Amino acid sequence: MKKIPLLDLKRSWEEIRQEVYQGWEEVFSSMQILNGKYLQEFEKNWAEYLGVKYAFGCSCGSTALLMALIACGIGKGDEVLLQANAFIADLEVIHWVGATPVLVEVDPKTFGPDLNDLYLKLTPKTKALILVHMYGHPAEMDEILDFCEKYGVILIEDASHAHGATYKGKKVGTFGKVGCFSCGPVKNLNCIGDGGAVVTNDDELAFKLKFLRVHGQVEKNHSHFFGFNSRLDELQAVILNARLKTLDKKNEKRREIAKKYHEGLSDLKNLILPPLDPEYKQSVYHRYVIRTPFRDELVSFLKEKGVGTGYYYPIPLHLHKSYQITYQKSFSLPVAERLAKESLAIPMYPELTDEEIDYVISCIREFFQK
Repeated sequence: MKKIPLLDLKRSWEEIRQEVYQGWEEVFSSMQILNGKYLQEFEKNWAEYLGVKYAFGCSCGSTALLMALIACGIGKGDEVLLQANAFIADLEVIHWVGATPVLVEVDPKTFGPDLNDLYLKLTPKTKALILVHMYGHPAEMDEILDFCEKYGVILIEDASHAHGATYKGKKVGTFGKVGCFSCGPVKNLNCIGDGGAVVTNDDELAFKLKFLRVHGQVEKNHSHFFGFNSRLDELQAVILNARLKTLDKKNEKRREIAKKYHEGLSDLKNLILPPLDPEYKQSVYHRYVIRTPFRDELVSFLKEKGVGTGYYYPIPLHLHKSYQITYQKSFSLPVAERLAKESLAIPMYPELTDEEIDYVISCIREFFQK
């Protein structure tokens, strides 16, 4: 029996080990662990890669989102729209700035927010939309941008699944006022540990974002506004600089794997595959998420075959205890709930071999053909 994990971080490490160790040796020799040349290099490289004016490294994707909300002036009395299939971090940051999360239904074709429900949930208190590009699939940005522009809604993108994904040739994370990225260990652009980044083209927001992560200290020991500690250290910046060099190549490999999965599985009944890209989109398949009403049975079968799987995410945001206790709300979002029950991630990383991909396909086919 083969063993194919859902994700194998060891395989990609060998490619950058020497470059990273050389960078770390320089960091340890100087002992400038924070705000050194490697962070500055990453911020410059990331901004250039995305085509934005400003990029700032920070401690993780969650603090990137928190910084974005604070910099945009969102707080008590404001409502923030958010699709219900997002990760809990997107909900938490709305809570911690004192705003009210308004959860909306999911578009099952794009995994982004349902546009009709955005209009239905809009109120005079709506100030922002956190848009999550789920699993590396770009949302329908023309429709989203029209909505935000028409009603004066601030767009904050969570592109933590979508490093390098494009919509009509433009990188996601660059459409809104602020783009937020997690660079945690499992992401397409990943640290070995926690890390993240925020990006913007707005000069005023850039000033706030730059210093929010260092307690608002525009000058050392002089806090000009309240912030917190959310710095990306030099050790992680070394890794991100190395990873960025091959990001496009790795993302292209992910698309090739997705195409093979599609070709090998698209004829099966009771199985829904993620969409292949139309001409104007390029997904980066952070996760390859299939859907089936027989998910739990499939998980057990694949486990016996040595194939790893994962749930992203098994509980919609409105059904988390933290949400229900805090906001005393109980309601149904049928599409989000169905996706949570049916969705399953199968192995997806650039280092998968053709033999491993074929094995995953054969195991899934075997299950559905029984």
